[in-house]
Amino acid sequence: MTKAQRLMIQATNSDAGKSVLVTAFCRIFAQDGYKTAPYKSQNMALNSYITVDGFEIGRAQGVQAEAAGILATTDMNPILIKPSRENESQIVVNGKPYRNMAAFEYREDFFNKGLELIKASLERLDQQYERIIIEGAGSPAEINLNDRELVNMRVAKLANAPVILVGDIEKGGVFASLVGTLQLLSEEDRRRIIGVVINKFRGDIALLQPGLDWFEQYTGVPVLGVVPYLPNLTIEAEDSLILDSYTAQQDLTKDLDIAVIRYPKISNFTDIDPFFAESDCDVRFVSRPDQLKNPDILILPGSKNTIEDLQFLEQSGLKEAILALQAKGNTIVFGICGGFQMLGEEIQDPDHIETTCEKMAGLALLPIHTVMTAEKTTVLSKGVVTYQNKQFTINGYEIHMGQTHLKGNAVPFIQMEKGCDGCKHSSEKILGSYFHGIFHNDEFRAYFLNKVRESKGLAPLTERVAFSQLREDAFDRLAEHVRQHVKMEFITQKMKQFQQRES
Repeated sequence: MTKAQRLMIQATNSDAGKSVLVTAFCRIFAQDGYKTAPYKSQNMALNSYITVDGFEIGRAQGVQAEAAGILATTDMNPILIKPSRENESQIVVNGKPYRNMAAFEYREDFFNKGLELIKASLERLDQQYERIIIEGAGSPAEINLNDRELVNMRVAKLANAPVILVGDIEKGGVFASLVGTLQLLSEEDRRRIIGVVINKFRGDIALLQPGLDWFEQYTGVPVLGVVPYLPNLTIEAEDSLILDSYTAQQDLTKDLDIAVIRYPKISNFTDIDPFFAESDCDVRFVSRPDQLKNPDILILPGSKNTIEDLQFLEQSGLKEAILALQAKGNTIVFGICGGFQMLGEEIQDPDHIETTCEKMAGLALLPIHTVMTAEKTTVLSKGVVTYQNKQFTINGYEIHMGQTHLKGNAVPFIQMEKGCDGCKHSSEKILGSYFHGIFHNDEFRAYFLNKVRESKGLAPLTERVAFSQLREDAFDRLAEHVRQHVKMEFITQKMKQFQQRES
């Protein structure tokens, strides 16, 4: 018998709320005194998380580990797939880059290796934890992929885990998607599903009840809960589909306008999350010059393929629009990681690490140049920022392939124990850094935003959010919300029954 009890969350489609529900269960079981770990065998995401020992995993598993009150490890996400160019991805194995592979190559050549990685990581987690909450991906009913999938029912079987199937009612057709998914599963896989949860519900539950009754009678599968939509949840999203819910329209009721460039290979866009919690900030994601307007702050976020996203800026007309905006002198331009690289004079890729283009001119707003290298930097970082004559100790993390070199009298942005990071213009209107999470540092963010307010003739805000506490409160709020709306006693009973079965 395995030491840990397991539970797996699968869904009828992507962005149904699997990650959030896993986060909730991690918090719930941790609150109940169980040593709990999240797990996702194979994650495809451009938002990643750096463990304390400098390895890279999916951001969702890092956040889920925080919800469980533990340190994240690579065993919680042994395989990370990071799309880098058309039909090709960087495969990260146990936290370090393995190689770039095309989709067909990955499916045909990596399957057996992936299976062994999954088995080994699950066995290690089993020795350390009492509960393992497993997240699937996409849908378990992808008929064309199921013979060699590494993330849904095959993992449930390996882990001997009961499965909850989640349907997203917000997208419409929830009963059709749940019934269709169940019908497309093999009999063996269908028996593993202990019930369904309908997620993101809005409205009167009484109007839904006839559908719930019909579903249970038709399928014989119990409805374990209807989870209402929970607004203003300050928990980082991982799936880039969330970007479709962000607008490019300006909210004129807010004092500060923050525009974020949404290029095709945008990564680690959660760097922007603290601004959503600030009462005076309007955050917009823009992908066309006409959407840019005249923001107070323009952010160039991270990119998984900096040169191709730089090409996008040029081809879309955004490069010209950004330079015209900066020339006016009213906007602070802030580049993070790939966005920082784009602010320089040139990016070189002589070994074709990211693209076949060997070099490309940048925006030339900072006196730096970047050379792409095969060795990837993944590290938690700490340093001192000097901004507007005040110093702040900040923490962040770095994930990048390139090395950036400062030229001439370039001024670093962050002083570190060994060396420096980033660069800033003497006007401090153009800033760049490799530090992801720089705006999660509350004291620096508050000062930075208040200086922007001062430049507009606005009084500073004396009260701003403590983002780390906001996230802790959100974990607790989410856990209580899910406790209220799902049949926890039934779920825990099924977890115990599966644990007692022969694996």
